[in-house]
Amino acid sequence: MVGDSEENDDCVMADEMIYIPEVRNEERPKVGMKFDSLDFVYDFYNRYALLAGFSIRRHSSGKEKYSKEILRKEFVCCKQGVFKKEEPRVIKRHRGISRCGCKARVVVVKVSGCKQYVFSLVVEGHNHTMTPSERVHFMRSHRHISEPAKLLTKQLGSADIPTHKKMSILEVQSGGMEKIGFTKKDIYNFEYYESGLMKNHDVELVTEYFLAEQKNNRSFYFKIEGDSNDRLTRCFWADATSRRAYGFYGDVVGLDTTFNTNRYGLPFAPMLGVNNHGQTIVLACAFLSKETTESFIWMFEEFKKAMPGGEPKMIITDQDATMARAIFEVFPTTFHRLCIWHITTKFSDKLPRAAYEEYWKEFKETIWEIDNIDEFEEKWHAIVIKSGLTDHPWLSSVFDLRKSWVPAYVKHVFAAGMSSSQRAEGSHTFFKQYISRRNSLMDFITRFQRALSHQRQNELLADHIDAFEKPQCALLMTMDKQIAEIYTKAMFQKFEQELMQSLPCFMELKMDDASKAIYKVSERKRGKTRVTEVVYDKYSDQWSCSCKGFEFIGILCCHALALLKREQIEYLPNKYILNRWKKTAKSGFVSDSNGNEIKDCENSSLLIKRSRMFRLASDVIEHALMSEEGCELLSNNLNDTRVTLELLNDGVGPSEVGGSSSQTRYLKDPKRVTHKGSSKRVKGAKEKRMERGIRHCRQCGQTSHDIRRCPRMANTTTSPSNNEESTPINLSDPLFDEFDSMHGPTK
Repeated sequence: MVGDSEENDDCVMADEMIYIPEVRNEERPKVGMKFDSLDFVYDFYNRYALLAGFSIRRHSSGKEKYSKEILRKEFVCCKQGVFKKEEPRVIKRHRGISRCGCKARVVVVKVSGCKQYVFSLVVEGHNHTMTPSERVHFMRSHRHISEPAKLLTKQLGSADIPTHKKMSILEVQSGGMEKIGFTKKDIYNFEYYESGLMKNHDVELVTEYFLAEQKNNRSFYFKIEGDSNDRLTRCFWADATSRRAYGFYGDVVGLDTTFNTNRYGLPFAPMLGVNNHGQTIVLACAFLSKETTESFIWMFEEFKKAMPGGEPKMIITDQDATMARAIFEVFPTTFHRLCIWHITTKFSDKLPRAAYEEYWKEFKETIWEIDNIDEFEEKWHAIVIKSGLTDHPWLSSVFDLRKSWVPAYVKHVFAAGMSSSQRAEGSHTFFKQYISRRNSLMDFITRFQRALSHQRQNELLADHIDAFEKPQCALLMTMDKQIAEIYTKAMFQKFEQELMQSLPCFMELKMDDASKAIYKVSERKRGKTRVTEVVYDKYSDQWSCSCKGFEFIGILCCHALALLKREQIEYLPNKYILNRWKKTAKSGFVSDSNGNEIKDCENSSLLIKRSRMFRLASDVIEHALMSEEGCELLSNNLNDTRVTLELLNDGVGPSEVGGSSSQTRYLKDPKRVTHKGSSKRVKGAKEKRMERGIRHCRQCGQTSHDIRRCPRMANTTTSPSNNEESTPINLSDPLFDEFDSMHGPTK
């Protein structure tokens, strides 16, 4: 309300309007009121300000000279003081002026002989209007993120929920936006403050996390190295589940580095495998500051130390020369296969447009559909000569590498069906749902572990389905029922598909002698007839097909199955049943290089107890949330229980497994690195044409000119000015007389 000047409001100018807040008398500050601490003073005055419609802030203090104890404290209206105009400068933030010289304030002094504070001065009059109740929650002193809200915000952030959705969740929880107690900007500021606390301590937190994991399970393996300045340069880790999985599925490894996963720009290198359900699994992870041969050698050496069971049979990567040299040095017996997808997608960029459009289909059929090496080379050379690309440098280079990527050359090595690093690409896409380039290393580790647990939950679900359900057989064949009992559902479906495709196959005996029999098997697929050669070795009782399906995937191909059916073999021989595709593939014993068993959980009974306690706690919390009394009762009991447990565990010392963090030399955070994948991505010609619509010459397909300036057109077009002598103009021609009569004399 508007009032007149009073004696206790002498600080307000006589010609100004004075606004006295309309608040209940018991809520008003009064001279002589006592409080046990300055925090209680602030809370009381801020509560009064909320009801009145203004905001407060702490102001001047008077301290004891030697002990620095606060003897006098002043709390003022947020509009206290006057804006002082400074010298002209560049304005970075366009903020309005809120201060208008308001004199409303309270002053407290310390009571001598005790710890209490008492109001010595109360000025209620303001020189400005009060803020309406529907807007007062925007004022600074009434915005505060409580500890439960901070915890919930962190939890929602770890689940990759953006800030605007966090506000929506808090709105529903609080019963309205005005009841949340803070704004979206406050959350941004809080998150920025939290990230600032981790600055220069990121690697230290990651090291502590790894040590804690190693303490919980001695099978957790990690290695961190730094440079001469003690800054992190590379990091490798593999948990017990991944190391154990390598013991069963370590025959094939896919590797492809990815970027934009952390604020330092460190390339992330996950090493992936395939489990018995055909799902992608993570075997190990690494951060590298440089993608050099030396860095990859270090990573592969750590991989060898961590993983049981020796070297993998095959590693699939992209065309990275540094990685290839490292694989050759560390894994000399491992077959290094290049990603066929990375190579075939470059045909559209590397070949001339006209040649690509005309001959790509033939190249694709030659690459994918020819199993014989001699036939492949003959067909390849024929296409190259026909297309006029004999001297094309890129095409020649990929042909020189054919033994590393063309299926006819590489399908004899088991690859679990992997022909490219697209599993790695798909894995990057999956994990990037959880991480971003703004993450610190600790943020990345936390979010990556969440993503990894989701991935492993899918594997656990597939295990549950295999144990709980019995697959339906589409064919009433003994072999189909046999594999349904042995293989996982996903692998059984692949086998059954091959079995069904074997039914329409036609077989013809080409040669039969004392040592072997050779059959020609014809398969009709997508309107085309494919002919393969199946050889039966009588001495070893072994069937082998020219398509190399069994060697490549581990599932007998339809061509060999057709001949087994012809020979009336009801059950699939054990030699064609791979243990890695069985439901029981993970039931074996896996040990490290020292003979110690690698277990998913060091103490399974502890895991069972933990799970049981979590379920009990969750049920109790759900019941307590139904009422305020229940929440208060549970909180009090939990606090009492925590104190009792701390006293109970005082005599229990920590385990020494994994070393002590106090004995660990912590490295500094890495600097932002610039690597070969961090610059702006170079787009291919095909992508540029799609985005910008670049015009091409219709004659030769080049982009440097159009058909009017095409060199080919210049060579085929005869110009009179170039091949014949120019004829002078005859002005006496009758046509010029007609022109002169219309337009004047011709000069």
